[in-house]
Amino acid sequence: MANNVIAFKDYNVVQGIWGSPWAGLSHFERFFANPVAWDLIRNTLMLSLYGFLAGFPVPILLALALNEVRARFFKRTVQMVTYAPYFLSTVVVVSMLILIFTPRIGFMADVMGFFGVNANLLSDPNAFRSVYVWSDVWQTAGYSAIIYMAALAGIDPSLYEAARLDGASRLRKIWHVDLPGIAPTVVVVMVLSVGNIMAVGFEKAFLLQNPLNLSTSEIIATYTYKIGLLSADFSLATAVGLFNSVINLILLLAVNAVSKRITGNGLW
Repeated sequence: MANNVIAFKDYNVVQGIWGSPWAGLSHFERFFANPVAWDLIRNTLMLSLYGFLAGFPVPILLALALNEVRARFFKRTVQMVTYAPYFLSTVVVVSMLILIFTPRIGFMADVMGFFGVNANLLSDPNAFRSVYVWSDVWQTAGYSAIIYMAALAGIDPSLYEAARLDGASRLRKIWHVDLPGIAPTVVVVMVLSVGNIMAVGFEKAFLLQNPLNLSTSEIIATYTYKIGLLSADFSLATAVGLFNSVINLILLLAVNAVSKRITGNGLW
């Protein structure tokens, strides 16, 4: 936390944090005066919202579907196949995307080119967000479903028995037993997800980034890396990072308060 003081100083490596002169809010003003600032905020928000809307329901649906499977071998197989991608490093996933979509070497590029579709998705700024988000959904959906599977396992079996005696179909059981049973877990995960809405993963965005897709792939995290480590403007980088963290904190508190008021469930 003490390192955040750098955002309010003209930091000099030789003088150190406490020896560097105070700069007030000048570095925040520099950031917002830069025309690129609003592009960074927009790109970060759009990528985060796309990822949330696409990725949040998938683990829930996967957990509900697996909970209905009675064939143990098939269920274990599906779990293994969906959990495994989570343990691949981001570098490996990006390498796979490059091998799949890069023209001349990617097999999907040949298929898409055959149908007249732009095959060079990694260089298309309009396709960057979809490639980023859906590859992330593929990588994390199975592992993220574990928490919902655990919540489903904790539901009282007598509720299912009562629903069966009432003649409820599987869909009715899911609607009236499963979803209410996992609702507190869903709310907590949603609050945490919204609280990290500005914290887009740096690694994948940076590795997928190239000059052709920079208009959509340049986000706050990659910008902070470039000005902080590559340009050695530590004060500006810290100011941008602190702004990002404050926005996340405000969103977390706001969504938690709304959730508590509407559903009675929250983080605290």
